[in-house]
Amino acid sequence: MRRLLLLMLVFHFSLTNAQQGDIHLILKDAETLAPIDDVTVTVLRTKQNHLSNAEGRVSFALTGVSSIQITHTQYETQTLRSTALKEKENVVLLKSMVNTLDEIIITKQHPQKILKTLIENSVAKLTTPCRLKVYSREFFKRNGNYVFYNDGLMNFQISGKNKDFKNAILVEQNRSIGLIDADVPNDLLGYDLNNIMENYYNFKYLEPLLEARAKKDYDFVIKSYTKNDNYYLMVVNALDPVKGFKDDYSIIYDKKKKVIIEVSSSVTPNSVANAHEKTAVGARNMYKSNFKNSYRFNGEHEYYLLSSREEIGFERVDKKDIRTEIEVRNYFVTTNFSQNEFTFKESEVFKDKALFNLKDKILTDYWNVSGLLPTPEEETIIKSIADEP
Repeated sequence: MRRLLLLMLVFHFSLTNAQQGDIHLILKDAETLAPIDDVTVTVLRTKQNHLSNAEGRVSFALTGVSSIQITHTQYETQTLRSTALKEKENVVLLKSMVNTLDEIIITKQHPQKILKTLIENSVAKLTTPCRLKVYSREFFKRNGNYVFYNDGLMNFQISGKNKDFKNAILVEQNRSIGLIDADVPNDLLGYDLNNIMENYYNFKYLEPLLEARAKKDYDFVIKSYTKNDNYYLMVVNALDPVKGFKDDYSIIYDKKKKVIIEVSSSVTPNSVANAHEKTAVGARNMYKSNFKNSYRFNGEHEYYLLSSREEIGFERVDKKDIRTEIEVRNYFVTTNFSQNEFTFKESEVFKDKALFNLKDKILTDYWNVSGLLPTPEEETIIKSIADEP
């Protein structure tokens, strides 16, 4: 009996050790073999989320056996067992769900009213209170050259809804690399972490589409979303002639649950082309602005922000004949969701606007297990900034 028990313990120990270590996945389209970015890979045992980068790559540490779920709005969901991932790099082919042409959906209500209902319902269904473990990353470019980088690992404790929305932020680790001119305003560097979640959880970026005159300024169309039969796609484009800076919007939503799954926008080319150039010192002439937010809906009790990506580019007027081009690119990834609340002291709460103001705190190489693996190009950028004298 002792010998049998010993053999069982040895077998269990060997099996556990076999499942300890890094898992490397490359997500590709089954037909084109092109890499797929923004694929969500969830370790179901720990509920930890990871997002594929521009090369379709995901890496994470795994201890013990687990099922791994792979999801994307345009591809069939797959669930794998970790025991099947035996290669150094495991290529996973995802099957596209595109099977018909987009069809315009005729509705009795104007799409603007449908959008208003979608936002109200989505805000109501977003899970609070909850705790989000978030990885943030930012690149800063001046006159075509990358000069600053920061990232960090944070916990957001979210409670309340609408005007009663509240969140407390605890920063676990962070780092800043590079130098910034003293005259660069703080609002260019990093998310304003004190209100970014409130904006995302109240869908503030969609507010221009709810204004009364939006029906005159935009064309609203609802289409079938052929990449996923469960969803509809609302496309909202600024009408010509475009007055002022306006975005074109894309909103993917669950047609039965009436919740928003993904929202993105980009400033229209006509807005940039027709914009009146500002010449006053300190003025900004925008030439690029876009964002994309993804939300994860996993049943009635799990609906939360999964990721966001924002980018802005503009020319700043420094003097009469001196201009500086500035570009900022931000990423935001929720790696873990929980409905448990954590305890903390008020002195531990982060109350500044951006991570670059915080002293570096590096305990581990958290950026390698952050939920968003840097591409070789991004790693080269980070290294080049760090090597600058």
